[in-house]
Amino acid sequence: MKIADLVDHIATTTDTSKTDTRKVLDALIEAMTTAARAGDEITLPNFGKFKVKEVAAREGRNPATGATIQIAASRKLAFTPAKALKDSLND
Repeated sequence: MKIADLVDHIATTTDTSKTDTRKVLDALIEAMTTAARAGDEITLPNFGKFKVKEVAAREGRNPATGATIQIAASRKLAFTPAKALKDSLND
């Protein structure tokens, strides 16, 4: 599903304009991005949690040459689905 499809669906089901719906979705994404950058956990009931995790520096291999390389430490955003979402996938 692309953002345009999501906007269409939400606008139709909530009887709001596509412009207003897009503004709300953009604000939601901005708020979630800001929270993730700050390291905060984002919880959406019945959907799941987004959590920032630290990935330690490690050694890896260049697949083309087989040479050992250093992979820098980084942060990643992990998603854990809620039980309600997992259960709905298996109905």
